[in-house]
Amino acid sequence: MDMTLHLLAREDLETVRQWRNSPEVSRYMYTDQLISAEEQVAWFARISQDATKRYWLIRYGERPIGLVNIAEISPAHRRCNWGFYFGVADLRGLGLASKVEFNVLRYVFDHLGLNKLYCEVFDWNENVIALHSKFGFRREGFFREHIVKDGKPQNIVCMGVLARDWKVIRSYYVEKLYGGEENLPVIP
Repeated sequence: MDMTLHLLAREDLETVRQWRNSPEVSRYMYTDQLISAEEQVAWFARISQDATKRYWLIRYGERPIGLVNIAEISPAHRRCNWGFYFGVADLRGLGLASKVEFNVLRYVFDHLGLNKLYCEVFDWNENVIALHSKFGFRREGFFREHIVKDGKPQNIVCMGVLARDWKVIRSYYVEKLYGGEENLPVIP
């Protein structure tokens, strides 16, 4: 059984909404507002028409386990940002986050041909900062008291990785995670 990415579909919306509304996921999001079914459908209609965004459902075997997206895709500036989360907690420690990260980098740099992928992470989210660092991301900025959550200001770490950084680590992760090019999954 392995991790795969599937384009987000209308039939996935309720699962994604339940994940997004759960405290385990919303604690990592900039907003805590509960999302209604109607708001979720309206959001999906907007993103489905937006060429600067891509959303995929993460599956482990046939089981939906999370969501990943890239946004603000800019061919002119050759960059985009991204984020992901797992909606289930019982699969930690299987290396699935590394596979998600690898496949997003592969899509952004190998398929889209962009030069930079960047993200923002709460400064207390040390596991995600360490994961990104392992894949060549560098700290590029620090936004002090940038987001207010639960009435408290939160600091944000800005991270980015360049295509040239990706070229250095790509073959290592192809072998480590998939055992060679011929085993790489297709990303729709």
